[in-house]
Amino acid sequence: MKPNDDGAAWSIVGYLLSGLLFWGGVGWAVDHWLHTRYFLLAGLLLGAGAAMYLIWLRIGRKSK
Repeated sequence: MKPNDDGAAWSIVGYLLSGLLFWGGVGWAVDHWLHTRYFLLAGLLLGAGAAMYLIWLRIGRKSK
């Protein structure tokens, strides 16, 4: 990422928030449906991991 590339910084924030919100929401819905408590955590971890992977694919490899 270049020091003056503000768009890349907002893309990183967007990927992280959207991954957490989407997969956390899926985990919450499954928890609500099955009356459990652990799918929300699994969804949040999956969302964070997927977001970091997308950030590495789209931004991390371009800066080298």
